[in-house]
Amino acid sequence: MASLRGCIFGPKLYRIHAGAVSSREGYDYVPTFTERQADNIITWMKVCWSVMKYTSPFSLTYLYRNGYFTIAGLISCGHCTGIALVILMGSIIMRGIGRFMNPDYTNFLKFLHSARNSDLYEVRHRLQYFDYEFTHWQEDFVVNTDKPPLRVSLRTANKPKSLLSRIVQFPCDVISYCLINTFGRWLVYPGHTALLNAAVGPSLLEGRKKLLEKDNGIRAKLITRDNNQIDTMFIDARGVAHSNGDKLVICCEGNAGYYEVGCMPAPLESKYSILGWNHPGFGGSTGYPFPENEANAIEAVMQYATTELGFHISDIIVYAWSIGGYTASIAAMNYPKIHALILDATFDDLVPLATAKMPQFARGIIIRTLRKYMNLQISDNVCRYPGPIKLIRRTQDEVITTSLVPNVQSNRGNNLLIAILKYRYPNLLDEESCAVLNRFLSAESVIDKLNVLTEYEVEDSACTRDLQRYAVDNSPLVYPMMIGTDLREVTKIQLTLFLASKYMVDFEAMHCKPLPNSYFEMPWQLE
Repeated sequence: MASLRGCIFGPKLYRIHAGAVSSREGYDYVPTFTERQADNIITWMKVCWSVMKYTSPFSLTYLYRNGYFTIAGLISCGHCTGIALVILMGSIIMRGIGRFMNPDYTNFLKFLHSARNSDLYEVRHRLQYFDYEFTHWQEDFVVNTDKPPLRVSLRTANKPKSLLSRIVQFPCDVISYCLINTFGRWLVYPGHTALLNAAVGPSLLEGRKKLLEKDNGIRAKLITRDNNQIDTMFIDARGVAHSNGDKLVICCEGNAGYYEVGCMPAPLESKYSILGWNHPGFGGSTGYPFPENEANAIEAVMQYATTELGFHISDIIVYAWSIGGYTASIAAMNYPKIHALILDATFDDLVPLATAKMPQFARGIIIRTLRKYMNLQISDNVCRYPGPIKLIRRTQDEVITTSLVPNVQSNRGNNLLIAILKYRYPNLLDEESCAVLNRFLSAESVIDKLNVLTEYEVEDSACTRDLQRYAVDNSPLVYPMMIGTDLREVTKIQLTLFLASKYMVDFEAMHCKPLPNSYFEMPWQLE
């Protein structure tokens, strides 16, 4: 009975990797017919519950209009709920019986129990050979909560000061809370929903198989200060000939990206050591991707990289794609001595993107909701990072533009670059130089950009010399760099265009196209 109980309440098994059973190659776990059918029922019930939860404002309205909030309606709903629970419990038991009849599962369960009761690292490490439900993994690292938590954002939504203001704004607060905790959070981070996790499940399994069996990856569970579990994958390239393995690239994925199928390939092909991780609620990670949870997740990742994996902060490169730039910016702001920050297809602030793509009548409540619950002001955080920065702008990006027809003029990566330059070189960016910079950033082709540079006679050697001269005269070099107070307007424009071309590179692609490793290069910095 103990074995049957373990099969009923045990984790879902996906794959037995190469090396788990003598020298046999890895193979996918094949459930029995009973287990497969029962598991399908359980999965679809979870998906239906997730859909109902995120569409609850609409489903509750539908139920109300159709009389389900009466006594008879509630009784009918109770009967349906009871039937669903009976089906769920029956499916769980039948799945356990199906597992009990499968020797692969019972052998895995025996190994899992023996490994959990062992203190030997070698025995516990052999669990890496099994791909099973991540919630049942043993914790590999717990964040040090003696250290203060990371700063999240320097600007927050305005809070009502008086009691009368709070009373007046209370209905809007209730609406904002309902919006962000239903479909609002789903729109910002769709990758944390059960529906998308179920849809991409086979792709995630295939991605983990490659990382573990081909790239010798090490999977680990990190526990954050808010007790979320963060799913990570480490590829160690230290000591490998002709590699950049002494540097660790921490990859921060987009709002529907996972380390299994995300932005890891570019630095991996460039032979860096890699640490990928999934946002809270994505893949094997638990929780919800609110800003505070995101900050706690990247804190755990950074601590794990420096304490368990043994990398120095100065050897860490933080690389992000799309909305992953938010957690990357938190890391850069709180760990200013990291080696570099590379942002691909990243925007400056979530609010302009959301208001441009949502109905205008809801503009006020959208701004209020995002400022209070999803205040992703990436540019504010990035400006507080003093190290090398590289922005990769996708010229055909259809996601982070504010126009209906994608174009480079409305790409919010432009705003991120301008914010960085304005903070770092405030005396260079005046009204005239900003106008020329906007013209440069709006150029549709490489030839158009070169024409602007040629028109203002921008020479790399001359601009580098001017910046180096200022750095020598005003050592140590810190930001903001006050160069420009005694320069001619044309020189300001030349330096502005030069810096823009060094901080940002263009990649002719849409938002979701994988980045070629040739674009994964270290940022420019003044030497």
